[in-house]
Amino acid sequence: MSVIKAEVRSGVYYDSAVLMQLQRSLADLPGVEDAGVIMGTPTNKELLARVNLITPEVEQAKENDLVIVVRAGEERAVNDALMRVDELLTARKSSIQQDYRPRSLEGAQGMMPDANWVLISVAGRYAAGVAREALRLNKHVFLFSDNVSVEEEISLKAEAAQKGLLVMGPDCGTAMINGIGLGFANKVRRGPIGVVAAAGTGLQQVASRIDQLGGGMTFGIGTGGRDLSEKVGGVTFLMGLDALSRDPDTKVIVLVSKPPSPKVADEVLRVARKAGKPVVVNFIGRTPISRRVGNLFFASGLDDAAALAVELAKNPPDIGAEPDLPIQRFAAGQKYLRGLFSGGTLAYEAQHLLTEYVPKVYANAPINKENKLKDSLVSVEHTIVDLGEDEFTVGRLHPMMDNELRIRRLMEEADDPEVAVILLDVVIGYGSHPDPASELGPAIAEAKAKAEKAGRYLEVVVVCTGTEDDPQKLSNQIRQLKRGGAWVETSNEAAVRYAGQIIQALNQKAEEARPAVKPVDLEVLKKPVKAFNVGLESFAVNLTAQETPVVHVDWRPPAGGNERLASILERMKKISSD
Repeated sequence: MSVIKAEVRSGVYYDSAVLMQLQRSLADLPGVEDAGVIMGTPTNKELLARVNLITPEVEQAKENDLVIVVRAGEERAVNDALMRVDELLTARKSSIQQDYRPRSLEGAQGMMPDANWVLISVAGRYAAGVAREALRLNKHVFLFSDNVSVEEEISLKAEAAQKGLLVMGPDCGTAMINGIGLGFANKVRRGPIGVVAAAGTGLQQVASRIDQLGGGMTFGIGTGGRDLSEKVGGVTFLMGLDALSRDPDTKVIVLVSKPPSPKVADEVLRVARKAGKPVVVNFIGRTPISRRVGNLFFASGLDDAAALAVELAKNPPDIGAEPDLPIQRFAAGQKYLRGLFSGGTLAYEAQHLLTEYVPKVYANAPINKENKLKDSLVSVEHTIVDLGEDEFTVGRLHPMMDNELRIRRLMEEADDPEVAVILLDVVIGYGSHPDPASELGPAIAEAKAKAEKAGRYLEVVVVCTGTEDDPQKLSNQIRQLKRGGAWVETSNEAAVRYAGQIIQALNQKAEEARPAVKPVDLEVLKKPVKAFNVGLESFAVNLTAQETPVVHVDWRPPAGGNERLASILERMKKISSD
């Protein structure tokens, strides 16, 4: 029968790599069947119980206690193993050639005052405190630690944003800064492509493929997987995107994320449209509707994102300019879009495209049955109505031949103080109204005048479908519609996207809600990496292997892990610094 014994030590701290090495060394000793070396968190104790390494001492251990458990076939082997713990810890040789190891970031600051990065990989319950200390010293933070609460993440990133500093993480696995890999990273050649990623291995895959395809990178900015959640709001992601947009050496930007919050993803894409350079987007789980929208190029996967980026860097596209949206002309409260279509397929495509700009579109003939209008005669929020549906054509001509019903509905929508954009189609050709614009043009002018008299602005966007050889003549229809004040496109997608951009901009509140953000100083970001490392020694070793100056901090939990005492000391420190 096996013998299990445990030893619990309070007030000691070792990083997870040291604990792993000790556990392996104990398990390799003669007669030992299994061993466990953990900090006494509830989850860790549960894991020990599952592998039959639990004892009363282990069950009583606290989160800050070091727990060492050994199971062997006889008691002597267990006792011998436990007696060798200190010997094994002492025998462990550091891979870092550093004469003096400071115990704090302040001590490291004295050794290398021009360091610009702090790598943090301590236990999650201590990580936020170390990150705050790094921010006080005005350092960018690479926060590898996980198990940091979302509230702490929000607080850290808000503080960093006010200082123009990046907090990559928590749970950020990789980053690439000026050719230097932080955390888990690959050796990627320098080049004109910058990546922002809320996905660690996603960043590694894209970066590796860029290198394999002959491309190179300026930066790979990791953010941590929660950054694009609605709670966090994409603070680091947007700061990284802004920095790459301003960086003259970055010619192409790649955005990668695990499934993001739709609301935050919309905000990121809105900002990306103003980057002034090609932006490749791969948001996993968010199916792209189009391959390209302006300067945005939507990838089908990680490999496709890398290939697109390399191709765009080699052959820069003409991305044109963003349309000048008349946002300032609208009154407060105008926020909804109403589409009045005669063509059913055009109405369906409009619904599909608008999902990139608004969360929900109601319709009488919806793509998503949950979005069906209760009453087709009454619009709700964002609404697309197909006036060619059977319910509107009983005893009445199709709207491609008769404009009466649509003009009446146009006036009703123009009276709604919350409506900002009305979207119409005009389909000409054989069988259609002989001159639809002759009626719709004046009606559009009247609707816009009604809105203006009420102190509002109404944008009417029209897609005109037809050819110059049609009986109604395409150019003649466009001229009359523009005379009425309409924004006219011959592409349904272009018309819908223009309308969608206006509505998205009018409804965009995320930017106003975020705390003030100071732009990242590009001069500092582009300096050679010099870093402090707090936690896993292997990260310092990796930096040394890349010929990067690093000071490894021999960090220990404040107040020996006593959280109450540590909190008191932190308050005292803050008071003295103020």
